Parts: sequence; C-alpha cells; structure tokens
Amino acid sequence: MKTDTDPKHIEAFLARGVENVFPSKESFARALASGRQITVYMGIDPTGPTLHMGHAIPLMKLGALQAMGHEVIMLIGDFTAMIGDPSDKLAARKPLTRKQVLENCKLYKKQASRFISFRGKNAARIVFNSKWLAKMSFGDVVELASHMTVDQMLKRDMFRARMDSGKPVFLHEFLYPLMQGYDSVALDTDAEIGGNDQTFNMLTGRDLMKDLKGKEKFVIATKLLVDPTGKKMGKSEGNMITMIDSATDMLGKVMSWPDSLIISGLELCTTVPDEAIAKERAFLAGAGNPRDAKMRLASAVVEIYHGKDAAENAKTSFVSAFSSGQMPAEAREVSVDKGTPLIDVLVSNGVYGSRSLFKRGVTGGSIKNLKTGDKITTFDFKIESDLDIRAGQHEFLKIRIRR
Repeated sequence: MKTDTDPKHIEAFLARGVENVFPSKESFARALASGRQITVYMGIDPTGPTLHMGHAIPLMKLGALQAMGHEVIMLIGDFTAMIGDPSDKLAARKPLTRKQVLENCKLYKKQASRFISFRGKNAARIVFNSKWLAKMSFGDVVELASHMTVDQMLKRDMFRARMDSGKPVFLHEFLYPLMQGYDSVALDTDAEIGGNDQTFNMLTGRDLMKDLKGKEKFVIATKLLVDPTGKKMGKSEGNMITMIDSATDMLGKVMSWPDSLIISGLELCTTVPDEAIAKERAFLAGAGNPRDAKMRLASAVVEIYHGKDAAENAKTSFVSAFSSGQMPAEAREVSVDKGTPLIDVLVSNGVYGSRSLFKRGVTGGSIKNLKTGDKITTFDFKIESDLDIRAGQHEFLKIRIRR
C-alpha cells in the first residue's frame, strides 16, 4: 500500500505529543520516509470498563500513522490484564478474572474507533494476547525468562522503590514485562506505541525481538498528561476523563484542571492545529485570562467525543451554573437507597477518585447541597432525602432517593 512520505507530515507526527522514540526519532523518520508500509500496534490491558484520556493520547498517534497508510493493530491484553501491569504501582494490582477482563473491554472497539478506523482497505485489526500467551507451557515461560536478567528488572524505579520501602515485589510482576514484550514477537511487528510510562515494557519487547527474531522494533513513547506534582491524570487522583463521561462532566473536569495544563492539554488531548496552540501560548504569556483559554481547551476536548453542538451546550450550561451556583439541567442523576453514605455515592460515581479525596473535600468545605445551601461537614454523612450536590466548582450530581 502506498504510504505518505511527505517530510512535513513525518516531522509533524514526531514533533507533537511524542516524548521519545527508540532507537531514535531520526531512524523512525527514515523508516516512514522509505515508503514501506510498517506495522504498528498499541496494547491496552482491559483493567477498567472504559477507555480514558490516557488511552486517547497514543490512540490519536496510532490513527495518524494509519492515515499515513501504515498498518495498525489494537492489541487487547486479555491475558496480561489478569496478571496486572506493575508500572508506577506501589503495591501489587488485584488480580482480575477472565470474565471481568472480557466484560471490561466490551466498549473498547467502539471507543477507539473515534481515532482509528476498523473499516476500509487499510482497516485496523484487533487481536487478543491470550491467543499466544495462554498456550505457553511452563518450559516456554522458562525459556522466555532466560532472555532477561534480574538486574534488568531491578532497574525499574518502581520495583526498587518498593523494595527500599520494605514492600513486596511478587514474582508474577517480574514476568509481566516479559509477557507484554512477547506480544511484539508474536505479532512480528515493526513498531509499538504507548504512553511514556510503558517505556520499560515496550523496550522489553524490543530486546526480545532482537534476541528471538534478529529484528529491529521501534518504540514510540507518547507524552503523559501530568498534574503540577508530576502525577498522571487518573482515577486515583479524581481527575480522569473517561470516554463515557457526559459532555457536561467532561467539560467540567477539564475546567477543574490547573492552568499549567492548558498548553499540554491542547497538544495531547485535541486536534487543535499547532498554529492555534501557539496563539494560546502567546495569549497566556500576555494579559489573557487563563479561564478563557481553558474553556477553549475544554470545548475542543468535548467536541471530539460528543460533537460541536454538545460542546456548545455544555459550555452554556457550565457558565450558567458557575455564575449562578445552580444545578445544571444536564447534570447526572443517580438513584440510591435511603441511608446510603454520601462518600460511597460520590466515589462510585467518579465525583471523587478516592475516599481520601472525598474527605479532603469535606475538610475544605467544597461539597455543598444546592437544595439547601448547606455544606457537607461530616465524613459519615448519610443520604436521607434528595440532594443536589456540587463538589468544588465543577462537579455536579443529582442524588434521588429510590422509591
């Protein structure tokens, strides 16, 4: 298949949203300029029921390569998800059953289709790594493990941090990078793309490809959207945007981001042209109000997932709710039994990413019942009547007693 070898397009691909390329950006640029169709894949472990903004960043780059004529694969880690990726984890993940894993990935193809196409002459493929990993014998695993040393594993900052703090590192966690790396060998791929936090796992696949097939594999590590403390935007921090969030919730979450994320958010989470991002950078460097730039970012994000009209409606609703302090008409509504703890409802519905974040909200006086105007002042508050909850400036939830 004919591929796009335009130097400007290749340069644009490598300049935006890409943190690192191994062995180098220059060598990957040469591969793209050769005119040869290359095979690139992205692996996703179905540890949750929906894709989120963290997945969208590399998916956008995968879609860009597909648009340039290259073959793309979305690999579902249905086998590796049952083990759990230890990346950036200070404790071992809770194992998932196969039933849970398959239930989690039901929406993935539909959600990923916003960025990659599963139709047409150059349709993306979906593969599951249980196809090869579930068939491996113990002897196969031992042989695979012979290609990696304990010293290589201990170079992972996360493993070292756990050991230094006296926390256990389990043997199956050592095996995870091997299994994810073997995906590259099984697919006989030319390149892999993923978030920068997956670099170790992706490079393991690169090493295995060299050892087992004598073949080069490119690794494209995309930038991460991180908060001012360096933490990934995610569920545990209470700021994860999922692909099933409503337009109102999505816009509100982006508006809750710190101002320091405006430019990186535009670069990583939208398709806004580079020229427009440069204008926003100049706007913020001058006397521009960051809130105006953030609204443009939020609208651009919502438009990708819900369309232009929904983005405009969410913007109007947000501005009205923000200025009046009233509950937006489009706010989510949930039904609960009388006496249900408020903390359970707000955490399970993603208003807060953890119980500790809820408690922080109570302590800071940022949780308010708009029906009465009263703030929630106790951690063990129980729901005895209908509530209109506003958490901070941007999160709203209608809670109704189940009758």
